[in-house]
Amino acid sequence: MSDPTAPARTNASLADIAEALRGLHRFVVVSHLRPDGDALGCAIALALSLRAMGKDVTVWNEDGMLDKLRFLPGSELVHTPPARAEDFDALVALDTAAYPRLGTPLKSIGATKLTINVDHHISNPGYGDLSHIDAQSPATGQILYELLAANGMPLDRDIATNLYAAISTDTGSFQYPQTSARTYEIGAELVRLGVRVGEISRELYESYPLRRLELLRALLNSLKLTAERRAASFALSMHTAQTLGVSPEDNEGLIDHIRGIDTVLVAVFFEELPDGLVRVSMRSKTPQIDVSKICGHYGGGGHQLAAGARIRGELGEVEARVLARVHEEIVREKLIEE
Repeated sequence: MSDPTAPARTNASLADIAEALRGLHRFVVVSHLRPDGDALGCAIALALSLRAMGKDVTVWNEDGMLDKLRFLPGSELVHTPPARAEDFDALVALDTAAYPRLGTPLKSIGATKLTINVDHHISNPGYGDLSHIDAQSPATGQILYELLAANGMPLDRDIATNLYAAISTDTGSFQYPQTSARTYEIGAELVRLGVRVGEISRELYESYPLRRLELLRALLNSLKLTAERRAASFALSMHTAQTLGVSPEDNEGLIDHIRGIDTVLVAVFFEELPDGLVRVSMRSKTPQIDVSKICGHYGGGGHQLAAGARIRGELGEVEARVLARVHEEIVREKLIEE
């Protein structure tokens, strides 16, 4: 295989990818570290479909399976990678904009014949041998549905449930701007395949541990409003996380509480990590503020309205530096006076 980090020459069609999947037997399916519903839902859905075709499929993620998504059928397929490297016919990377963000599984993958990259992040350079990037799609789950449905690959209720979870979580329950008529059409097709909307919505949005609410309370106590209340942020130190006993998955979606403030255009969540890093998650409510561009300045990326980065530095220093840049962007777009 060529250098997997080098951009593919062309955007492969879904038919090309389906043909490659049919022609190989042993797969490792991986998705980005600190996974979300789109990453894990897609990984499980593809694994179930390939297994129904008689393929040998392994699913690895640096963080393993999130507890809150263990209700998904096939969740037992997701494991953390082993210490010893294994060889595969193909590596399939899903919902991962940058190759290094596949994390520790890369150390456990030995020889491969092919790397397939399917994603919807505009910042994805198209790494791998076969790459299909659709930045217009609101979720990788939507692309994966098109791959399976258009090419006659197995698609049953369990696969549909994972795809529905993937699409729902990455569209804010079908609310975000890139949600299209096609997204709703696919949702309807998945319901016809047997998805129980009430049950899956309860598991996704109405079932979380008490510690998550305690975390939200702590974060709101750190709330900052800057740029004439056009920007809102909160920060989580390692000390607070350890005191509350929270896990990384407890953070998911909490940024929406400050993003929803009526005056706010940009919301930022700062999370202190080990090894002198700060994880930055950023959300925008207007195309005028492209948070992918802001995060790209720090080596991150994502979407125009949702992006992130990992920045080296002390929590307070990183917070001040990033908020200053957000302020500059808001001024540059004339959303406030300088």
